[in-house]
Amino acid sequence: MKIKPLQKPSTVEAEDDGDAEKSFFCHNSFHCSVSGSSSGFISGKVESSSGKALKFQPGLRNDINNVDSLDDALSLYRQMVRMRPLPCVIQFNQLLDRIVKMKNHYVSAISLFRDMCVKGIPADEVTLNVVINCYCLLGRVDLGFPVLAAFMKRGLVPNVVTFSTLLKGLFREYGVPQGQELFKKIIFEKLCEPNEVMFLIVIDGLCKVGNIQTAIEFLRVMEKRRRCKPTVYVYSTIIDSLCKDKMVDEALALLQEMIEKGIPPNVVTYSCLIQGLCNLSRWRDVDKLFSEMKVYKIVPNVITFSIVVDALCKEGCIEDAEEVVRIMIQQGQNPDLVTYTSLMNGYFLQSRIDDARRVFDTMVASGFTPNLHSYGILINAYFKTKKLEAAMKLFREIPHKGLTPDIVIYNTVLHGLFSSGRYLSAREIFNEMQASGMKPDFPTYCVVLDGLCKTGHIDEALQLFHEMETDGTNLHIKMYNIIIDGLCKSRRLDSARDLFNNLSLKGLDPNVTIYNTMISGLLSEGLLIESKELIGKMEEKGCLANSVTYNVILQGLLKGGHYDDAVVYYEEMVHRGFLLDASTFSLLLDLSAENQNNPSVLMLMLKIDPDSKKFIDGERRGPSH
Repeated sequence: MKIKPLQKPSTVEAEDDGDAEKSFFCHNSFHCSVSGSSSGFISGKVESSSGKALKFQPGLRNDINNVDSLDDALSLYRQMVRMRPLPCVIQFNQLLDRIVKMKNHYVSAISLFRDMCVKGIPADEVTLNVVINCYCLLGRVDLGFPVLAAFMKRGLVPNVVTFSTLLKGLFREYGVPQGQELFKKIIFEKLCEPNEVMFLIVIDGLCKVGNIQTAIEFLRVMEKRRRCKPTVYVYSTIIDSLCKDKMVDEALALLQEMIEKGIPPNVVTYSCLIQGLCNLSRWRDVDKLFSEMKVYKIVPNVITFSIVVDALCKEGCIEDAEEVVRIMIQQGQNPDLVTYTSLMNGYFLQSRIDDARRVFDTMVASGFTPNLHSYGILINAYFKTKKLEAAMKLFREIPHKGLTPDIVIYNTVLHGLFSSGRYLSAREIFNEMQASGMKPDFPTYCVVLDGLCKTGHIDEALQLFHEMETDGTNLHIKMYNIIIDGLCKSRRLDSARDLFNNLSLKGLDPNVTIYNTMISGLLSEGLLIESKELIGKMEEKGCLANSVTYNVILQGLLKGGHYDDAVVYYEEMVHRGFLLDASTFSLLLDLSAENQNNPSVLMLMLKIDPDSKKFIDGERRGPSH
């Protein structure tokens, strides 16, 4: 088989691996020559093909199992390479695996492998699998292929674990085409016998990109195979994907199919289905599944209950959610961080801030350390209810709990401070955030630009906007809209117009929102003709007016006293199926009271509400005595 390595720019240098492999292979030592069974390999003394004695060192077992840090692992490795005879390859593999399980030390595991190569320490297919897995975990499956090719040149036969690891990496990094290509090669060239895990990787990869029908086809292929039959994990993966695509009835049919075929569903299967049904508010079917779980003696876990709690909270059924929490506790399932956070969010959505705080305190009393999401919900709640001191106190508490505020928390705080008119405090937090090394994201810039404009600091907003442009920040159309709106409201229409007219030079097409902003700005300055021209240009470019457009136009026309034009645009608005919003209707009511003898205002009122004729006639006749 010819393995074609994938091309990808690297921060982990492929050339270094090549040098390490050359050093390794020049010793002509690849695996220990073993007589007898694998158990004999573990217990006996073995000679490598390079002549170096290898022996299983019983005392190392506990040392390897007790490794808790990278420093411990490296120290033990240095001891192992000085031993004579050298420890057996199994023990080097165990140490490598220990490092991998520490997470975030994958590069260190690869470096250790390189050093093993340089020192001529033998390796086997387990070593190969560990190293390839490290590259995949680093997001560099492309560097796993040269390692595989080099091992195969020396006669080592990769196994199903090797190819499964590569498949998983391909699906994660390159998507379905590359993954499917390798899988076909495995099947047609009989590189290894696919097992349930390999099929699961392929089916999971297909499901993750929404290719459910192909995943089901692979399920049917598995059913026809002698050795490799579908498992509960395969069914659950497809069921989960169907539910996420709102194909819950198909998922329920698959559940029935697996039961009929003697494949018992587990709590994961039912949790996926319950999530899908909750998302569609099919509560009766949720009850049926809970009853079915009881029949099959499947105990709902904290994840199952938390799914229901979260769904109920989002629908505003907070008392029902609390009842589910009571039931789960009765059944021996204690709420976790997710459960408590869902309850907090439910109370926040109903503006029951004291109850949200009560849940937060209960969570802490239960031994849970709140996460950033929990803090974010409560901080946002306090800002919404104008409890700024409470919000800031909670924000300042975060670092003392061993957490570092993330960009979402900073955005929440910035929005809360700007919305409360606390410009200086918001500016201080923005500077603090940048000083900590956290880079503003798209929502951050939008919050800050909007906050500066709305607190009357348009020049500072423009300065930040130009700095962003100079720094190469991708300036989204929404950011332009914020600045143009700020300029219009600061009565700097010429600057707003220039920025709007230059959008095409920046490679941006104005959307309906930014057109609405400019139309409003023009009408507020009494520029009726120019605003009409802009409306025409907007329609010519295929940008259709929406309800906001017509309400903006009507308000501008009414405020400017252009009542005849307002009648025309109102008729067009109705013809297109749009309605007045509350602010436009309120404005019209005020104007009708002030202009009772203006025929255009009266006509507009009659078109909107025929019953207003009674009111108008009554006003003309005056009170009866």
